[in-house]
Amino acid sequence: MTTTLNPRTHGPDHPVSYYAATARYDQRYPQLTESIRADVCVVGGGFGGVNTALELAERGYSVVLLEAHRIGWGASGRNGGQLIRGIGHGLEPFRKTLGDAGVAAVEAMGNEAVDIVTQRIERYNIDCDIRWGFADLANRPRHWAELQSHFDELQNTDIGHQFELLPPERLGEVVGSNRYLGALVDSGSGHVHPLNLVTGEARAAADLGVRIFERSAVLDIVEGEPVLVKTEAGQVVADRLVLCGNAYVSGLNKTLAGKVLPAGSYVIATEPLDEATARQILPGRHAVCDMNVALDYYRLSADNRLLFGGLCNYSGRDPRSIEAALKPHLDRVFPALRDIHIDYQWGGMIGIGANRFPQIGRLKPNIYYAQAYSGHGVNVTHLAARVIAESMHGDSERLNVLEKVKHLTFPGGPRFRSPLLALGMLYFRMKDWV
Repeated sequence: MTTTLNPRTHGPDHPVSYYAATARYDQRYPQLTESIRADVCVVGGGFGGVNTALELAERGYSVVLLEAHRIGWGASGRNGGQLIRGIGHGLEPFRKTLGDAGVAAVEAMGNEAVDIVTQRIERYNIDCDIRWGFADLANRPRHWAELQSHFDELQNTDIGHQFELLPPERLGEVVGSNRYLGALVDSGSGHVHPLNLVTGEARAAADLGVRIFERSAVLDIVEGEPVLVKTEAGQVVADRLVLCGNAYVSGLNKTLAGKVLPAGSYVIATEPLDEATARQILPGRHAVCDMNVALDYYRLSADNRLLFGGLCNYSGRDPRSIEAALKPHLDRVFPALRDIHIDYQWGGMIGIGANRFPQIGRLKPNIYYAQAYSGHGVNVTHLAARVIAESMHGDSERLNVLEKVKHLTFPGGPRFRSPLLALGMLYFRMKDWV
């Protein structure tokens, strides 16, 4: 029987998903019920918040982490698990703002972001099914031309050896489907079990002394020096505050909420495939993404399930049945799996910014934020955490670079910004169809 959930369900536990069903770290943390003091208060128990707390604890700070539900409850525990090199969706539009040196610095950060995840897993012995290998798949001739151009650019970098351009006749090395025209393979990117990664990192943070509180939604923030952060049953007095609510930042800060749009993203998981079928559809076990605006992304889990995601939805309305909406996409890519059983379906909100560049910076000298990863959250959250921790520790050079990029507030206010963006994205989808 297919396991279904409402992607917006709020509750004390993680929403039903393949990840929740295979969680290895089920530690629970108390609700905040008193007034406590800390050097830093971090709001948000996803990758951004957990890793900021961990980075600061490694530097000797006393840290309190507040999460409204469970660690990894939001996108960090529900996403496609793709760990992709880079910090955004292309840096060329930002060259005028950042300059050549700034673009080079951000490119270096994007490469470092994956290394941070690797180091975290190794240092704290986190069991999260990490596997290397990722491929961008060209759906159309213009996509293939873009991949060829990007590959040529990569040959002039010191990481060019990690990439390989596969023409149509070699696509079978990556994917057993005839829907694509070529691939750019990145051996330095890959995929993980995201819920096990973030909860494993939380365990490491707690072992270093971070005080983690779940079911402790923030109700009010009183700015000042120090900052006062109030929950239903307690409060935190801290010298500094970091807001990592991302798609769930609404209610914490109006400025940040206006610059990030929650967009629905959805995943289905098949029953386990036999080894021969798994080798046929993804022979190298790469994580893959196609290049359409409304993209498909998929990979094999450690137990040979096909995890197939897509349907990025800006309308604010979830599909009535995730399986019914996504399974036709899977069938078009892999017709041989038309009769395969779907064991899990789930979804959640990711944070999208207007310019698709991550928003990392300071609202006040003692209030930091990180959000709007636009689909690159597994790695960029880790980079954001490091940059924020560096700044608090006295080195703001990299944060200063990221803060040069200004972020637009979505038009239309809370009521109309989602429908307006949905109309805009429909235009780009129509371009794909044409």
